[in-house]
Amino acid sequence: QVQLQESGPGLVKPSQTLSLTCTVSGGSITTNYYYWSWIRQAPGKGLEWMGAIAYSGSLYDSPSLKSRTSISRDTAKNQFTLQLSSVTPEDPAVYYCASRHYAQGYLGKGTLVTVSS
Repeated sequence: QVQLQESGPGLVKPSQTLSLTCTVSGGSITTNYYYWSWIRQAPGKGLEWMGAIAYSGSLYDSPSLKSRTSISRDTAKNQFTLQLSSVTPEDPAVYYCASRHYAQGYLGKGTLVTVSS
């Protein structure tokens, strides 16, 4: 069973870049047909898909966040990362990393990110 664990700073200042890492266990991020995503949920709002990186390294962007997000991976560490630039007071949320393999999906426990100067 795939397990995902998010890590990163819980507090970011406005205009800074948020960097989060997802460490994957129980499977390799390069296994065929696995897709690795970042999702967030702001207070009182629904889930927002932020983008994904495929087993092949192909990237998939959210049109609404494309200019601010960068997703990458470290295959040696079996991790993938999210960078969100120019953080604003609209960005506080619980950030999740997730996997999808055909109809099977797993979600990390999430990490709370707040934005404050």
